[in-house]
Amino acid sequence: MIRSEVLKNLIPLITDELVVSNIGLPSQELHMMDDQPSNFYMLGTMGLSSSIGLGLALSQKAKVISIDGDGSVLTNLGTLPTIGNNPAKNFILFIVDNGSYGSTGDQPTYAGKKTSLTEVARACGCENVVECQAEEAVDVMKAALAADEMTIIVCKCESGNIQVPVIELDAPVIRHRFMEEVAKRNA
Repeated sequence: MIRSEVLKNLIPLITDELVVSNIGLPSQELHMMDDQPSNFYMLGTMGLSSSIGLGLALSQKAKVISIDGDGSVLTNLGTLPTIGNNPAKNFILFIVDNGSYGSTGDQPTYAGKKTSLTEVARACGCENVVECQAEEAVDVMKAALAADEMTIIVCKCESGNIQVPVIELDAPVIRHRFMEEVAKRNA
């Protein structure tokens, strides 16, 4: 199962949540399959989906899901100790670990070799870290959504991409509609 299949399976669970999606193909796939004002698509700044998601979760009450990739988390490894030391009960970090930089041509990441992002997250102080296979992602996400604690999910899947269109929404439009959605949920 590749990332797009994992996302497709998760969409029925996360459509009504605030979602911050990683730069590149994950955002394009989510946009193509289920464009919502509650989705914040990263169009730049690789590695910041988890940081933005945590900040959003700390600043308001609604549940926040950050969809990130192993390559992106490795690019901003400082996000894991920040998350571990600033837990937000309403935050779920979903790391798609396909062992590759999927958006730039499937070059291998160290998470596809000897580095375990599950162990790194635990070492950084993240207390509720769950590693799962792609086929288990729906059940693991259901449990995380039902829980009243921050959850880090490292979802192991295969590397691979589908053809997706470019997101034609301008960044200010994405930001504006997302901020309106956040305001509605916290009114």
